[in-house]
Amino acid sequence: MPNALRHTLLSFRDLLATFGPFVVLVLALLALAYWVLDPTPPKRVVLATGADQGAYAEFGKRYAQILKGYGITVELRSTQGAAENLQLLRAPDSGVDIAFVQGGADDLARPENPDDSGLVSLGSLFYEPVWLFYRTDSAQRLLKSDTLSSLSQLPGWRLNIGAPGSGVPNLMAKLIDANRIDPAALTLVRKAQTPAVVDLLAGDLDAVVFASAPESLLVQMLLQTPGIALFDFGQADAYSRRFPFLTPVTLPRGVVDLARDLPPHDVRMIAPTASLVARRGTHPALIQLFVQAAQQIHGGAGWFQRKGDFPTAAGTELPLAKEAQRFYANGTPVLQRYLPFWLANLLERMWPVLVTIVAILIPLSRMLPPLYQFRIRSRIFRWYAQLREVEDGVGKRPLAELLDALQAIEARVESVNVPLSYADELYSLRSHIQMVGNRLRSAPNPVAAGPS
Repeated sequence: MPNALRHTLLSFRDLLATFGPFVVLVLALLALAYWVLDPTPPKRVVLATGADQGAYAEFGKRYAQILKGYGITVELRSTQGAAENLQLLRAPDSGVDIAFVQGGADDLARPENPDDSGLVSLGSLFYEPVWLFYRTDSAQRLLKSDTLSSLSQLPGWRLNIGAPGSGVPNLMAKLIDANRIDPAALTLVRKAQTPAVVDLLAGDLDAVVFASAPESLLVQMLLQTPGIALFDFGQADAYSRRFPFLTPVTLPRGVVDLARDLPPHDVRMIAPTASLVARRGTHPALIQLFVQAAQQIHGGAGWFQRKGDFPTAAGTELPLAKEAQRFYANGTPVLQRYLPFWLANLLERMWPVLVTIVAILIPLSRMLPPLYQFRIRSRIFRWYAQLREVEDGVGKRPLAELLDALQAIEARVESVNVPLSYADELYSLRSHIQMVGNRLRSAPNPVAAGPS
């Protein structure tokens, strides 16, 4: 092997032996931090939506499309609605991670201490107006009028209040009680939205109630169906005072179809607010992605809100997730505006630990140059002990023995290799060996070798 290559390999070996344990320690700390922080989100998440053809189902498809761009598969779980979604979130073995929830859908969503619920909110997303559609011929038959003007006029009606598991039955129970209506005076039907609409159009029901965003296909269809009218909540402000989770909203004249002037006048309505709710242990990166997707999906203008009204941290009934708080306070994280999501998320999650690791390792790193220097110089200095032993033996040991020992030291030193920066010390050692040899050869009265 050429001497230059041998010297290079030996120097590399010394560097590896000195700095290797330090590098291994750094990698071990980084691996431990990565394992503890778990910065990479899972590639699959289950989102509970609602009934097919409902607004939750339509919005769920949009969320799945957006998160697909980040390499995350969103499995949509069809349910009967908000109440069932809350039950699935509370059930540890349901597999549901995030769900749409309607404000006021379930009294259990608002325990005395919401922090103990195990659920967190990602913010309010949109208004879910209460749509009470009724047949005008039923109003004529039961009220001798084409218009239903108050919920107190409902006794005697066949009314669908939604399937068990949706948020509407609980909401309607409160509204019926507030109007002092005996539930026995109503024929209450609990069917899902689609079969209920079929029965309404067939005349088997007098009215149906939805709580849904206007994006619902069934809502848009009924708004344009002849013979079907939308109830005007003339007491909308009063309902909002009685029930804090309700907000008075207005369906503007002509917003459904300007050319046909639908609706022909402003319609007053009441609306709970829909929100996204997640388990408290949901990965923070997933929450960040869902909140960002919510801004894209719900941030525009709509029938009941202006651009920028949603999503919002206001009006949530559960504690707001920390990642959602960060988003509403500061917007999209700075790194995510310039870097791919996976890299930006990794840096954002790891940087506090990286700073801590650096603060610990900097003092340790200062010990490495002295250790390296000691390792190299020790190859030279360890021969000085033997050289001194030979020198101290002058006049005490036979000269031939001392010369043999010195020759052995010189031969061993010939094979010592050090980096060029330490060559002066190696040459100094060799000169000292030669100096001791000269002294041995000029030493008077050498000790005899003894009897043979």
